[in-house]
Amino acid sequence: MLNKLIASFIFLSLLAIGCKNEPSKKEQNAGKEVVVETSAGQPVNLPAPYATKSKTKFSNVIGWPEGKTPVAPEGFTVTKFAEDLNNPRWIYIATNGDILVAEASTEPGAIKKVKGAISGKNKSQNLGNSGNKVLLFRDKDGDGKVEQSSIFVENLNRPFGMLIIGNHFYVANTDGLIQYPYQPGTTKITGPGKKILDLPGGGYNNHWTRNLIANKDNSKIYISVGSGSNVGENGMEYEVRRANILEVNPDGTGERIYAAGLRNPVGLGWAPGTTTLWTAVNERDELGDELVPDYITSVKEGGFYGWPYSYFGQHEDPRMKDKQKPELVKKAIVPDVALGAHTASLGLAFDEKGIFGGKFKGGAFIGQHGSWNRSQFSGYKVVYVPFSNGKPSGPPQDFLTGFLTGEDNKVYGRPVGIAFTQNAMLVADDASNTIWRISPNNK
Repeated sequence: MLNKLIASFIFLSLLAIGCKNEPSKKEQNAGKEVVVETSAGQPVNLPAPYATKSKTKFSNVIGWPEGKTPVAPEGFTVTKFAEDLNNPRWIYIATNGDILVAEASTEPGAIKKVKGAISGKNKSQNLGNSGNKVLLFRDKDGDGKVEQSSIFVENLNRPFGMLIIGNHFYVANTDGLIQYPYQPGTTKITGPGKKILDLPGGGYNNHWTRNLIANKDNSKIYISVGSGSNVGENGMEYEVRRANILEVNPDGTGERIYAAGLRNPVGLGWAPGTTTLWTAVNERDELGDELVPDYITSVKEGGFYGWPYSYFGQHEDPRMKDKQKPELVKKAIVPDVALGAHTASLGLAFDEKGIFGGKFKGGAFIGQHGSWNRSQFSGYKVVYVPFSNGKPSGPPQDFLTGFLTGEDNKVYGRPVGIAFTQNAMLVADDASNTIWRISPNNK
């Protein structure tokens, strides 16, 4: 009897998935293929919605065999900086050089765990075992060897973004901004934290992450908050303060929406030599293999970037046809650099100090966690976008690859957060519980 119930549940679940992914005739005929040119001069091909069926293909993370590493361009060395962690998702470098790593992961309920087991999603990431802490690693001489490590702060709620301003350490839990007393050089936070701002918790898929960055004079903090749904299907009343970048004072007061219509903004950074904020954004699912491209973009104060009503400017999402807001669509901004559809472009860091030098100096590096809503994998690598005078000067290029095994759906790991130390780049590979170090051979 139990086996029959399980079989019935599996059948009905697969049937539901199939029905969900199958567009109606009306949807199949929505729109037409167009080419958009971004402000960076990049032509972006946008197929008609549903030009291909929405497919689900989850990766199976098998970890890294002994002696195998991701692959960087000639002139760089890749080594393990830390391993055997618990879903290291994000990295922050303190002013004294200490390396802080947030350990957190999705915490699905029982029903979602069963669905994840059926679909294969559970094998693509570390689910239900969130570390909920921040680790500290110290490498004073910059040789890539950890001299000291400790639990910096624990008992958090899916922490992600981190920030130090003066004598305060900030961490963004999924549901709030927490402020702690901090002294430079300390290896463990012992004082009590204070929630200075409530945030909408959780979110669609992995949209529970909340990133942080301060402006140059530390007078404002910017907080990225992803959407609670794919495309507003639960009702926009559940999207208040979501799909936004928020701006607050360092004490949590004075909140305002700095930019909106950003479905899941995650990585944040300042373009070198400018006061222009950039973000890496995950776009929407279930419109086909090539829609909608993820992107990095400069963030215009008060700007609207389309979600959920349109994408890449005024291209309307057919699923919003009966709920459109023409006045918002008319204002929708075309992002600056497309990064490919469903790549899960999350990490963002600029080589501000020219650590890599040459053509990489000042460029943007993006951690692509990898697709699940595509018939063939996309992402699963770190890409690089050259910058000149604070603006993109060329198309995205592969920088760190080798995460795909080439064997069906098996992958070694999934890159996400990126940060630069005094002489190298660190990449958090959360699914394999590893942090990689990429250093130029001439330093």
